[in-house]
Amino acid sequence: MISPRLIATIESEEPAARLAVLIDADNAQASVIEGILAEVAKFGEATVKRIYGDFTSPNSASWKKVLQQYAIKPMQQYAYTKGKNATDSAMIIDAMDLLYARKYDGFCLVTSDSDFTGLATRIREEGITVLGFGEKKTPDAFRAACNKFIFTEVLRQDVTPTESITTSNKTKSVASDKTVVVHTTPELPKKFILDALEQSTDEDGWAQLGTFGSYLTKLQTDFDSRVYGYKKLSDLVKARTDLFITDERMAPGQTLKNLYLRAK
Repeated sequence: MISPRLIATIESEEPAARLAVLIDADNAQASVIEGILAEVAKFGEATVKRIYGDFTSPNSASWKKVLQQYAIKPMQQYAYTKGKNATDSAMIIDAMDLLYARKYDGFCLVTSDSDFTGLATRIREEGITVLGFGEKKTPDAFRAACNKFIFTEVLRQDVTPTESITTSNKTKSVASDKTVVVHTTPELPKKFILDALEQSTDEDGWAQLGTFGSYLTKLQTDFDSRVYGYKKLSDLVKARTDLFITDERMAPGQTLKNLYLRAK
């Protein structure tokens, strides 16, 4: 669960939550950095932005092009011994130093490497929120160690001009070089979602959308409506009339309506 301290800071008029963004250059793609930082901004301010890797290596060329643009501080780490990941050690040591400084409300770990599972667990033991960003290949252990895990695939911006053809179960993108790329949308885990809804409803059988969303994340840290083709959880709930009945209610003393739902 994301810490109440972080949520309260986000929703109040107080200064934004202070976040430390640490990027593993060996296990993250430069092409999604804009989407990652935009997602981070939803939770607070990226006070620290550091990336760890050997920037003398040709493999880091894509990162060197964006570091200045997004004000990310490179933390050079030479590969002293072949086969040994010195980058991981440098990032973990730096993260612990930042943790003990007690200046941050949350850490954003950008990596698809399970070696950072212990780091995420240790940070959470201090009551600090951990947001993970990685590809779908990221091992379950690291995903579960984070308060919230976000797949970078849903943040990716296509740089190649495409013509999209949408069908009932997949989207085909025809690139300028005539190569066809097929993006499949996974099937919605209906049982998991309905079980979570049952656990988050009140005595009348209704659940407030925010309560439902929080419970989904508690049960599955990498749950994201965007994976299933919906920009927001509210869009998913409203669209799936086969599963949900929705109701918008005006709460006392508020000017905005709250969305409630129940199983159909």
